[in-house]
Amino acid sequence: MADLEKILTEKTKEIRSIYVSSYIPRRCGIATFTKDLTNAINLLNPHVLAEIMAVVRPEEITAYPWEVKFKIVQDDLDSYLRAADYINKSCTDVVVLEHEFGLFGGHYGEYIIPFSETIKKPLIITLHTVLDDPNSEPAIILKRLVDKAAAVIVMTENISKKLVNEYLIPGEKIVTIPHGTPDLPLGPSAPFKRKRRLSNRLVLGNINLITPGRGLEYALEAVSIIAKKYPEVLYLIIGQTHPVYLKEHGELYRNSLKKLARKLRISKNVRFVNQYITLEQLIDWLKTLDFYITPYLDPQQSSSGALAYAIGAGKCCISTPYVYAKETLANNRGILIPFKDPNAIASSVIELWGNPEKKKTIEKNAYDYGRLMTWTNVAMQYLSLFKAVIKNKNGEN
Repeated sequence: MADLEKILTEKTKEIRSIYVSSYIPRRCGIATFTKDLTNAINLLNPHVLAEIMAVVRPEEITAYPWEVKFKIVQDDLDSYLRAADYINKSCTDVVVLEHEFGLFGGHYGEYIIPFSETIKKPLIITLHTVLDDPNSEPAIILKRLVDKAAAVIVMTENISKKLVNEYLIPGEKIVTIPHGTPDLPLGPSAPFKRKRRLSNRLVLGNINLITPGRGLEYALEAVSIIAKKYPEVLYLIIGQTHPVYLKEHGELYRNSLKKLARKLRISKNVRFVNQYITLEQLIDWLKTLDFYITPYLDPQQSSSGALAYAIGAGKCCISTPYVYAKETLANNRGILIPFKDPNAIASSVIELWGNPEKKKTIEKNAYDYGRLMTWTNVAMQYLSLFKAVIKNKNGEN
């Protein structure tokens, strides 16, 4: 009976966690990721809800939700040390830090180093980007941060191998947990296209905060080629301009895309949905698309929430071969095309639109893979890691 009680106690043990990240309502991918992740973890660990330490910009005036217990001012080193003191005085079991270049203050984000050196609770770091050159200044700072971690989470096996072989990080410290996705039913786009009066259109699209690194100009050039074969093609560019880019450059990039569409004479084939998309709207738009396009320009990009969600929805994805896409779209789960190659995008769309069975097979493969990436499955893996880290800290077997 005592053994049974021990097992039941272990299974129901509450795990207290604090997350250091940008956070909603800030409009950035890491903020959305952290909200989705903690929502899923809270469902499985409901008696001790996640606390958030939100990294905020100095000029930011934002009303944060109740779960944000502390704000770290991005460029204020002292606020990082106060945050570490808050953690050390708390009852938290683990600290989860969402790392992305540009999120933290100091030279290449170095303010996060004294924070990591000061906290006395087990630190788990999720790496959203890993640079190719392990000897670059930002990579060296990242390695210093990882040295302080009890565990490091990456989203693909390729990145795990890179950390071991090139960054010389011990493999036993690294855990691969995929980017999460909503648990969506697989279904045709036709009902959603009807709702938006797009029934007779071949609909391509992407959903993201817009910046020049998205490579959308190459997708526009592809649309001009596709339109010669399928004049009914419609390309949806969904999402606002990224707030950081918007502050520095205004709508320069979006206006350049509109100008290019006019030059290519495809204005009737392109629609800009210039608004911040909620999760419900994102799902609705995803289900409307026949093809999801990510023509990103950075080969080192090691995660993409937009592509993860498209895979989870069972979309036929066409992407440049950045790190995250190469692994997730392997084994006929999508189409990889060269960087800056509109002809390759166009030929892929034309071939698959004319071969619906092949397209359907790719969609089914993507959807099946996406079942491993649902937020519930991801949350279970995070909680299992938390338990392992806590046991290791306590010296338990």
